[in-house]
Amino acid sequence: MNEAARIMRLLTECDQTVAVAESLTGGLVAAELTEAPGASQSFRGSVTAYATDVKQKVLGVDGTLLAERGAVDAEVARQMAGGVRRMLGADWGLATTGVAGPAPQDGHPVGTVYVAVEGPDGNGKTAALRLNGGRAEIRRESVRSVLELLSGELGEDARAQDTEQNGGN
Repeated sequence: MNEAARIMRLLTECDQTVAVAESLTGGLVAAELTEAPGASQSFRGSVTAYATDVKQKVLGVDGTLLAERGAVDAEVARQMAGGVRRMLGADWGLATTGVAGPAPQDGHPVGTVYVAVEGPDGNGKTAALRLNGGRAEIRRESVRSVLELLSGELGEDARAQDTEQNGGN
């Protein structure tokens, strides 16, 4: 079973949902998740916020943050994940932002990527990536990385839920 199918199975088992905010991946994360059979039970939707102003106007990313740091930033990724989670009413929010190439952006070299996940409690994780390869490889690796980040969080959440259901052992 691939990672996306495993994630969707875990979400369904935990009766939880996910939403995605994507920039450099342009919908690839959503496509990967919805490839899994039964995805409609847990996938709420996605926003492809390619333009910086969409990150602010639609996802609620702080405008001052965007003006000062640009769209390629760990805090921007975190706010994107939280924004899409709240906007689409999901338990989990995912986000990708970065530079796939061919040219640097906002002073960041090609391959600079930030992925983030925010969970039901409003907490989450962000990962900074420095990826090599061409545009397609950077985008594919960004998808894999954000799904891996969510998988790690779901694993912890699922283990905690299982412990509660099985008497705390």
